[in-house]
Amino acid sequence: MIVEETYDCRDSFADELVRLAHADSRIVAVCNDSVGSSKLGAFAKEFPDRLVNVGIAEQDMVGVGAGLANAGLVPFVCGAATFLTARALEQIKADVAYSLANVKLCGMSPGLSYGALGPTHHSTEDLSWLRAIADLPVVVPADPAQTRAAIRWAAGTDGPVFLRIGRFPVPDVSPPGDDPAFTYGRASRLREGEDATIVATGTMVSRALLAASLLAERGVSARVVNVSTVSPLDREEIAAAARQTRAVVTAEEAVPTGGLGAAVAEVVLATRPVPMRLLGPRTFAPTGDPEFLLEHFELTADGIARSALEVLGLDHS
Repeated sequence: MIVEETYDCRDSFADELVRLAHADSRIVAVCNDSVGSSKLGAFAKEFPDRLVNVGIAEQDMVGVGAGLANAGLVPFVCGAATFLTARALEQIKADVAYSLANVKLCGMSPGLSYGALGPTHHSTEDLSWLRAIADLPVVVPADPAQTRAAIRWAAGTDGPVFLRIGRFPVPDVSPPGDDPAFTYGRASRLREGEDATIVATGTMVSRALLAASLLAERGVSARVVNVSTVSPLDREEIAAAARQTRAVVTAEEAVPTGGLGAAVAEVVLATRPVPMRLLGPRTFAPTGDPEFLLEHFELTADGIARSALEVLGLDHS
């Protein structure tokens, strides 16, 4: 059995941010007493005068980021996704998105990655909240290569961006030689299939690929689509899935109500309604480590494959 090497995308984020900051003196970092968890230690060492630590004051953090952007800088505002989005949602809406401020919001360790710390630390509602805000791109890289490419794109884009940087270790999923690994507004078809389509984002993409392999063993051909831009959604790729396959399963480490699942369902309904299953935590999670929680919410390769069989009306025993 070959064990794939896995990576923490926060490391790729941190490395790329330091590299970009060397080339662009306008790049600064703002954090909420999260230098360690946001992986900003190297940035702080290289650029001590370009890191602003506001303490545990997320509303101030976003406001400071907007002020720095208005002064001509390019702030990367970093903090645990649950606190960045829940505590500072009004500032994200008014100071950043509505004002079209050139702020790069970086939600670190989203989803269920804080495990046993519980729902107060889980960031499962963030995609739903932020997708509802106009003029705010929502980007969720799936692996290190996509993370680096998304950071480069964000740094070179004039305007607000939300980047969801996963903590769960993930393998490489970007096709070799895929340059760029990330294209804003475009989904990536990682595997062809004719029976069902699995649409996944972030940490769920590698699990979706494993699920497709399990389905192949059962004679089911599953397409896998990596949605790295949740908003705006690549409607053409989703419409193609609805037209060309018989069912669609979505998988996200987030609440599908308003998130990726809801976004995909809107397109499927308007294009060619097919049976769907939207996977994601719809309730507050029990206490447990992250892997247990993924199993609990069927966000595993087995769970995704089982859901695809069910939605196709096939035996999954």
